[in-house]
Amino acid sequence: MTADKAVNPTPRRWQEILLNRKMVTCIFLGFTSGMPLYVLFQLVPAWLRGHDVDLATIGLFALVSLPYTWKFAWSPLMDRFKLPFLGRRRGWALFTQVGLLLSIAALGRFDPSVSLQAIVVTVFIISLFSASQDIVIDAYRRELLADDELGTGTSFFVNAYRLSSLIPGSLALILSDHLPWSVVYWVTAAFMGVGIATSLIIREVSDDALAPGTLRQAVVDPFVEFFSRDGIRTGLAILAFMFLYKLGDNMATALATPFYIDMGFSNTEIGSIAKAAALWAVIAGGILGGVAMLKLSINRALWIFGFVQMFTILGYVWLSTVGHFPLGLFIVVSGEYLGVGLGAIALTAYMARETSKAFTATQFALFSSFIAIPRTFANASTGFIIEAIGYTQFFIICTLVAIPGMLLLFKVAPWNGNSAYK
Repeated sequence: MTADKAVNPTPRRWQEILLNRKMVTCIFLGFTSGMPLYVLFQLVPAWLRGHDVDLATIGLFALVSLPYTWKFAWSPLMDRFKLPFLGRRRGWALFTQVGLLLSIAALGRFDPSVSLQAIVVTVFIISLFSASQDIVIDAYRRELLADDELGTGTSFFVNAYRLSSLIPGSLALILSDHLPWSVVYWVTAAFMGVGIATSLIIREVSDDALAPGTLRQAVVDPFVEFFSRDGIRTGLAILAFMFLYKLGDNMATALATPFYIDMGFSNTEIGSIAKAAALWAVIAGGILGGVAMLKLSINRALWIFGFVQMFTILGYVWLSTVGHFPLGLFIVVSGEYLGVGLGAIALTAYMARETSKAFTATQFALFSSFIAIPRTFANASTGFIIEAIGYTQFFIICTLVAIPGMLLLFKVAPWNGNSAYK
């Protein structure tokens, strides 16, 4: 079931996996991968609103994030072509990171009240460089880590990714009260130096012998390889599993803030209780998931973490019946986002395992774009469902919706399958 299996001949102790340079590399790559995204979704909206740009216009800025959804369209280029420096992965990484440093810094040159079009173009360029960096970093991480390192390495990566939000979402906003925005954006952009230094220091791990020889091979062969590996039916089952595994919690959290408001919680309670609970729990879930996967195979982690993320949705069912209960809000949100964090680690590790090292960039970009579809579906449909049946029945449905993804585990990740490194 796995592509290019890299299972070690004998099981390794957890210390051998945890205490190696690969995990440090994952931390730095996660930080540099996440930081530009939070510039777009946290810093830029605050900057625009501070210059009295209307909310409708700020909302439209979300459209410039389309490269994150369509990054698979140019990912074959990054599998096929190698820049004339640092190797196939490191060269593209350095190129995108320098581009991000310069384009983030360039935002500070504009005044939102008179240069909105230039800001739109610059933000789109940041989005394009950031999505491209994600392509190559995801590919590098998969080629760097052995199968028994994927869970822990993914945990380090994802948590560093989330913690990078503190730069644009906290430090930059604090600095903006004391410094000109031009300086704030240069300070923020300077943190891309972490990625640049990492790309210069780490070793190249891609095998040029596996690289596609033509652009046609880079575009077509990833699909051919994936569906011929274990047959079309298995390939479709894997895609269906990726689509369904987190659909339940995507739906449950899509309109979480309006749900809290409708339960009678004030904005202060939401900000101080719900948001704080979600942040610590999703990070804790990522850390616990990575530690647990030192002992668990990816398959078993998908089972255990899947049950956790499914049953924690029931906390919302309970909260919808009791209404305003601050302690209950903290417990329910903590449980739900603990499950979200656990499930995300297991699914990301599984996606990495299912890529072929000949087409890592393209297949991983396709998988990550594909699993974004349920989030879009959840955001678009949940409001209509809630208005039709109410919150309690809706959260019950969310729990039931999680079941098909769990059932597909029998096919794509059986409990005793692929556990040679356990």
